[in-house]
Amino acid sequence: MNLDSVLFTKEVCPDSSGPEWRSLLSEYFGQSVYRDWFAQLKTKSFKNGVLSLCAPSLFVKDWIEKHYLDLVLSLLKRKFSQCVHILLIVEDEVSYGLEQQDQDEPLSLHQEYAAGTLRESQSTSQEFSLSGYALDPKLTFDNFIVGKPNEFAHAAARRVAECDDAIYNPLFLYGPVGHGKTHLMHSIAHHILERSQYKKRVLYLSAEKFMYDFVRSLRYKNVMAFKEHFRSVHVLIIDDVQFISGKDSTQEEFFHTFNALVDQKRQIIISADKSPTDLDLKERMKSRLSWGLVADLHPTTYELRLGILQSKAASLGISVDQKILDFLASKISSNVRELEGALLRVSAHGSLVGKTLTLTLVQEILKDVLRPYETELTVEFIQKKVAEFYNLKVSDLNSAKRLRNIVRPRQLAMYLAKQLTTASLPYIGKCFGGRDHTTVIHGISTIENLLQKDKVLQEDAALLRKTFER
Repeated sequence: MNLDSVLFTKEVCPDSSGPEWRSLLSEYFGQSVYRDWFAQLKTKSFKNGVLSLCAPSLFVKDWIEKHYLDLVLSLLKRKFSQCVHILLIVEDEVSYGLEQQDQDEPLSLHQEYAAGTLRESQSTSQEFSLSGYALDPKLTFDNFIVGKPNEFAHAAARRVAECDDAIYNPLFLYGPVGHGKTHLMHSIAHHILERSQYKKRVLYLSAEKFMYDFVRSLRYKNVMAFKEHFRSVHVLIIDDVQFISGKDSTQEEFFHTFNALVDQKRQIIISADKSPTDLDLKERMKSRLSWGLVADLHPTTYELRLGILQSKAASLGISVDQKILDFLASKISSNVRELEGALLRVSAHGSLVGKTLTLTLVQEILKDVLRPYETELTVEFIQKKVAEFYNLKVSDLNSAKRLRNIVRPRQLAMYLAKQLTTASLPYIGKCFGGRDHTTVIHGISTIENLLQKDKVLQEDAALLRKTFER
């Protein structure tokens, strides 16, 4: 008998009559995290205070144990005193994918990994259905915090969501991980559905899911169902398209799907970590992705991060001292997810342990998160951040390439290295592919002159300086 029928019955937990642990985790972590990691867990048993859960793969088990298990246990202990320990078990991978699920029900993405070597005799005769990911109700335009780094992408997303015609096709959003691409795509989907009174068919999924659905359609010998499914939507939203880099067959099918939808004037929204021209895709695919509007999301500023923290705290109904919010906004600059995760961790610790949060305590709680930000500012670190900012590789900055889109970032990195570190000009030149110190001087001088009149470069330099703040 599983936990859904035992742990939360009135007999065991008088205050509850249903499987509230799922709704508790869904509410706390949000639909996106719950769907990706907790929804696929199966309850094995609950005995002597130990809740045993089955994970579909070792990867899922290890990820939950590393990132969520301690917090999940604290939440369950607080809500359900009978639960004193959680044990994660990995089921036999193939049997989990096939035997514990109805034959007509599609495998989840992680189950697809687990059952990757299905016997041909089993798979070819089975039917399968296709579906996208559920939308997170919390990811809407109303709670998207707008600042200089993302205002253009936000405006473009708004315009697409509010137009009945496919005005920019595709809308291509790109930027580093955790800077709001997924939030904007969910927001577009919610807005279109509401405006159409849910009459339009909106499909949101990752490029990885697209690939696995395509592979499964080949396996089940039902490619036509796949084609009809994807080409019948009004709005197709694909996240992390860089995943299909190097996967020629998937790129070919995506190319044809893209063309079919554009021909029908159906809206396509795509995200990636790089611009279309920098992706490792076939040239005609790059060309198609550049057809519409390309909008990038820059690294966040201190002011934007502070606004995000204040909004998140308000939405969760938690009270955190302003000094702590200021501290988090100035220290954690890598991405918004890590920033919000730090806020959740701090607030949960204060609530569960019952201690008043101080800056000293916050530093102790987040010591593993803050450690990467406490290293001395170096030329190498500046190179890494400048490369990320301009969607380049550090090797590009160090190379002999003279392309304008590489030369200017290289010179800016030299300028910042001289301004923000104690490194000598010869050492900076050495870090940039063994260049002579006179080349470094020329690069620095060029940037100093451009900063007097180039407003875009001024903003780039200011954003990068914020990224380096300790």
